[in-house]
Amino acid sequence: MQSSYQKPILPQILTLEMIKAACKKAKELKIKVTVAIYDDGGNLKSFSRMDGASLLSLEISQNKAYTSASGRATEEWYPTIKDNPALLHGIVHTNRLAIFGGGLPIHLNGVLVGGIGVSGGTAEEDIECAKAAISVIEKVIEEEGIVFS
Repeated sequence: MQSSYQKPILPQILTLEMIKAACKKAKELKIKVTVAIYDDGGNLKSFSRMDGASLLSLEISQNKAYTSASGRATEEWYPTIKDNPALLHGIVHTNRLAIFGGGLPIHLNGVLVGGIGVSGGTAEEDIECAKAAISVIEKVIEEEGIVFS
């Protein structure tokens, strides 16, 4: 069955497959993570916590997803603000802003549709898991027959 959307959105089937891919990568890395996916309106779309993942990773993964839904990977924030005292002392007080690795924007057909956040490993491990999730997008769209018109 083919689904058709005028503006690209994050279909539930896609977000669930992205979470599976992130958790699969986490298992390969021998870490336990939480994964959050937010849509471009800042709404939680999908969430999963691996058994044994840290309690703190719940909120951190959601903040990473929320931050990256604005269109910028979370690891890009600190280099941007570190040498600007006004930003460094101001923007870091922005509610829900995460400025370390593990959050990536999600684009479909070149349109920003949300963000994914992973927490539980090192920043580098979290980024690997998020990239694994992003890497399944095209395959899932093709397999599920999702069409953006």
